[in-house]
Amino acid sequence: MIKDRQSVTADWQPVGRDRIDGVEIVQIRPVTKRAGVLTEVFRAEWCDGPVGQVFQVLLMPGAVSAWHTHVRTIDRLFVSSGSLTLALYDGRRDSSTAGRVNEMHLSIARPELVIVPAGVWHGVMATSHNPTLLLNLPSAGYDYADPDHYRLPDDTSQIPYRFQRGNAIA
Repeated sequence: MIKDRQSVTADWQPVGRDRIDGVEIVQIRPVTKRAGVLTEVFRAEWCDGPVGQVFQVLLMPGAVSAWHTHVRTIDRLFVSSGSLTLALYDGRRDSSTAGRVNEMHLSIARPELVIVPAGVWHGVMATSHNPTLLLNLPSAGYDYADPDHYRLPDDTSQIPYRFQRGNAIA
């Protein structure tokens, strides 16, 4: 028999989220309307800096997209359909949380906007039975001639995190 440890506070805030320095989470409260539900995705006062573009990624069930980072660009991630696991790794040598890993589970059931600072590696794995839609509202538009986008394979030995593909569909 294993006793559960605390996973949320009395006001339903997740515990155990010792976040990587600069990572912010904006919890969004959808509003039930007569005809459905209204969910804000972004407000300028939620974070600093411009929105350079908005794009979405459709992830098939169990799909992994990892690892990515940027030197200058801040990513702002929002799940608008389905669910996923978001893993973050602080690869910034001068950060107070260098080497720290964060794992988050995001879904439309409890909408959140996750702000990922430049220099933090990030990857996602779709965990729902249906395709997952991930929106990104980065601080700069994609530079086709000189992309601020760096990649590592999802099984790199440089990041101490592995996506659990066997548990992909929850």
